Amino acid sequence: MQRLLENIKVAFKSLATNKLRSILTMLGIIIGVCAVVAVMSVGAGAKAAITENIQGIGSNVITISPGREQRDGRGPVGKPGGPAGAPESNEEKIVEGELYLEDAEALRKQSRLLNEVAPVLSGRSSTISYLGWSGQVSVVGTTQNFLAVQNYKIDKGSFFTESDVSNLSNVVVLGDSVVDDYFGKINPIGEVIKIDGKSFTVIGTLKAVGSSAGFGPSPDNVVYIPITTAQYKLYGIEDVSSIVAKVKSEELFDEAIEEVKSILRVQHHILPGESNDFEIRSPTQLLEMTTSITDILTITLASIAAISLVVGGIGIMNIMLVSVTERTREIGIRKAVGAKSRDILVQFLTESIVLGFSGGIVGVGLAFLVSWGLKKFALLNSLITPFPVILALSFSTVVGLIFGIFPAMRAARLNPIDSLRYE
Repeated sequence: MQRLLENIKVAFKSLATNKLRSILTMLGIIIGVCAVVAVMSVGAGAKAAITENIQGIGSNVITISPGREQRDGRGPVGKPGGPAGAPESNEEKIVEGELYLEDAEALRKQSRLLNEVAPVLSGRSSTISYLGWSGQVSVVGTTQNFLAVQNYKIDKGSFFTESDVSNLSNVVVLGDSVVDDYFGKINPIGEVIKIDGKSFTVIGTLKAVGSSAGFGPSPDNVVYIPITTAQYKLYGIEDVSSIVAKVKSEELFDEAIEEVKSILRVQHHILPGESNDFEIRSPTQLLEMTTSITDILTITLASIAAISLVVGGIGIMNIMLVSVTERTREIGIRKAVGAKSRDILVQFLTESIVLGFSGGIVGVGLAFLVSWGLKKFALLNSLITPFPVILALSFSTVVGLIFGIFPAMRAARLNPIDSLRYE
């Protein structure tokens, strides 16, 4: 231990002799470690935000989306409840499924295991304007049950009612960010805004929800209107994007999914043996999918950033070879007074490892600064955990060791007589 501490002390003294050269040598390691830790912290922050949002919705919420099915042409295809009598055919074909308000109503009336059901029309971007301000926002059409399913909370005013949905009322509820962007400190309740040129009265605002759990826009940057108003007054369509529903209890989750499948198969006239033309997703599935994607992106970007560590390692090898050449006479003197080749090897390896580890320490410190900056100014949720720090420091140390082996071996093999003659 005493010899190791002495080697480390000598290594720091040697590196301090050429401070600028040592700093420039560590630069590749510093940048690599900083990039790896920063990228992994952003990935961890995104995963934490997604998990928090999905858990906030609740583990007993299911989302029903249109899917694809393979049909043999024997039954009618189209809006549920539509006229039968489509021509029979033995040819199989792929049919894009659709969901309608009637599907949500059937689930609400027939299901024994669902508490709340709300159809949703989303994914539409419209122009919103108020006084002299205008911009693009996402419009979500839904029903009065939407808040109960999603666990969103009203901040001011109220949400629209069943009567508003039935009467195609031009009323709107604003997300928190929309209120900040267009109204600031002004109370928006009772104000009239225009969505795609049509006037809507603001009846409520929502409390801040946070980032989106999926891949859509943040719920805070969305305006909510009655789904019938969206369908028939804004977009001229009859189908819906999805149906969200809350299961009465987590213990009944699997049974509820089977019940939903049974009801919708009847609604869509799907014969036994045919595939469903809809998909049912749970928060657990969504969480697994999104975390898998963020993990892949994080690992990919971190791997690219790690290339800087390899470049830094080449820089360490280069500077250690220069150091061996400059200190040839010193090596000869040490061998002449009794130092073994092993001692010389360990000394130069120690210096190389110290370079890598020191660069790693500085890189981690810089990563904390970058992470703070991303959170403060870019509004990215970054979370530095111990794992990327330990991984980056270990990798930078190993890089210093690997790229220091050749210069150390070269120093250890120098002939002491030739070294003493070196000028």
